[in-house]
Amino acid sequence: MSGDKEDAVSIDREDVAVADTAGRGGDSLSLEGVDLRGALEAILMVALVPVSPMDLAAATRMPVEQVEEALRGLAADYDGRDGSRERGFELREIEGEWRLYSRSKWASWVGQFVAGAESTSLTRAAMETLAIIAYRQPVTRGQIARIRGVNVDSVLRTLAARDLIAEDGTSPSGAHLFRTTSSFLEYMGMSSLDDLVPLGPFMPGPENIDYLLAELP
Repeated sequence: MSGDKEDAVSIDREDVAVADTAGRGGDSLSLEGVDLRGALEAILMVALVPVSPMDLAAATRMPVEQVEEALRGLAADYDGRDGSRERGFELREIEGEWRLYSRSKWASWVGQFVAGAESTSLTRAAMETLAIIAYRQPVTRGQIARIRGVNVDSVLRTLAARDLIAEDGTSPSGAHLFRTTSSFLEYMGMSSLDDLVPLGPFMPGPENIDYLLAELP
């Protein structure tokens, strides 16, 4: 995880809306008898951008006040303020939203790891996702997933870690939009997006594109 907020890829409400059922005959999700901190840790571990206490409260079906208290407790725990060992990551509150970050003291080790990861080739899934963003940008995560027909969370994290994609505002529904970066142009050996090969003969008709890129309910 990068320590810079602007490098983080966002988590869209349209894509992370908590299901009203857990796939067991329509039973609602409940944290009754479950550790709230554990649930928050699990959510924050996969969150691609800072998350508000309100969104976390909605996801856990818990009062916002309890969520905020649990978040502060987790932050203190990770910092070693309660007598525990300081972790290699920290839970930061930035403009009222929370996210896990690697500690700056370990930046050299993280940078070395990321540099090693960047030396490897992108997977087919990553290239397909990158192509969708390049040709349809700006585009939401939900739209990308609809086109590919699979979950794209991990792929987006990979592309963001390699600085090939970045956030570009939000859609009318509030979903985060993604675009390619200057690093993408360097990676592809292009000077601008105008150098992209036209896909006209290979693209589906306008009616299909409109459906695939339609805002998710």
